[in-house]
Amino acid sequence: MIHPLSTLNWTQRAEAAQHTLRERFWNPTQHVMNQRFPCEGGCNEPYIYWWHAHTLDVLVDALLRTGDSRYTSTLREAFEGARTLNGGTLLHNWYDDMQWMALALLRAFEATGEPAYLDGVRDLWADIQGGWNDHCGGGIAWKKDQPDYKNTPANAPAAILAARLYRRFGKDADLAWARRIYAWTREHLVDPVSGFVWDGMNRLGDGQLEDGWHFTYNQGAYLGAGLALHRATGETAYLDDAIRTAEAARARLSDPTSGVLPDEGDGDGGLFKGIFVRYLTLLIREQARPEWTALLHRNGNALVQNGIDPDTGLYALRWDRPPPRPTSDHPVSLSGQLSGVMVFEALATLERRNLLS
Repeated sequence: MIHPLSTLNWTQRAEAAQHTLRERFWNPTQHVMNQRFPCEGGCNEPYIYWWHAHTLDVLVDALLRTGDSRYTSTLREAFEGARTLNGGTLLHNWYDDMQWMALALLRAFEATGEPAYLDGVRDLWADIQGGWNDHCGGGIAWKKDQPDYKNTPANAPAAILAARLYRRFGKDADLAWARRIYAWTREHLVDPVSGFVWDGMNRLGDGQLEDGWHFTYNQGAYLGAGLALHRATGETAYLDDAIRTAEAARARLSDPTSGVLPDEGDGDGGLFKGIFVRYLTLLIREQARPEWTALLHRNGNALVQNGIDPDTGLYALRWDRPPPRPTSDHPVSLSGQLSGVMVFEALATLERRNLLS
C-alpha cells in the first residue's frame, strides 16, 4: 500500500508529521505532548524531562519553517507545561537533560525574541556549570547524585550550548567553557583513530571506558559540538573533527546495504536517531557532502515507504519496517515519533536550501 505522504514533497511531509504529532500526543490539560499513545491516564508519569526538551526543539523547527503563529503559541504552552510538570522549575537531577532543554530554549528565544526562554537558558547554564568536577580528569557529570560518572551525553551538548552562547552574546567565559568541555570529551571519549564517539566512563565506579555502547546520538552531539565551536571561532580543526565523526558514524551505524539507521530501542533510544539527524543536517549546511545527504534521503524515504502505520500515521523505530499497531498494552512512545518528525524537518530544510541534489 502506498502511503499518502509518498506523493508530497519534504516540506509538506514535515507539516503532515507535525500535524500527526499534535493530533496523537497533545495533552490540552497538561499542555505537553503525552509520552505515550494511546493515552489512558498517567501518560506522563514518570515525567521524562528530556523528551519534552526535544518536543520544544521540534516545535521550533516548525515555527522556523512556517512562521505560523500557531507554533508560537504551542511552543509557549509546551514550555510552560514542561516546567510545571517538572515541579515549577527547569532545574533537574540530570545534567544532560537540562542541556537539551537549554539548547531548545536558546533556539526558541532566537526564533521568537521572548525573554522567558532566555531567562530559562541562563538559569540552566548556571546550574550546568556546577556539574564540572575533577573525577575522571574533568568533564560534566551525567547527574547530580552520581558525580563521578562522565559521558558524552552530558558533555557534548554542553559544549554546543556554550559555543552558541558565545556566538550569540560574545562572552569570553562561555567560549572558554566550550573549549574546555570539548577538549575533555575529545581526549576521553573519542576514538583517536576513527573519530567514533564512545558513550561514557566510570559508570560503575571502576574507571572503565563504556566503549561497547554505540549510539547515534553520541555521534550527533559530538559533531554538533565541533561544528558549533568552528562557527564560534573559525578554527578548521573543530570542523575537521566533526567531519571525521560524521564519516565514522555513517560507516559504522548505518545498514551497509540499505543505509538505514539502526533501531536503538524504545524509550530513550527512540530519540537517538533524531538527534544524529539534526546535527548531521547542520553539518551538511556548513559543508555539503553527497554521501551524507544520501544517508538522510534514504532514511526519510524508508520511513515514508515502509515505516508509517497507515491508520494512525505513527512511525516504526526501524524506519524501513512496518510499525506494530499501537494498543493500550503496547503503546507508542513519544521519543520515537519525535525522531520521525526530525528527519522530515531535516529533509525539508535541505530541500528549501537546494541541498538535496
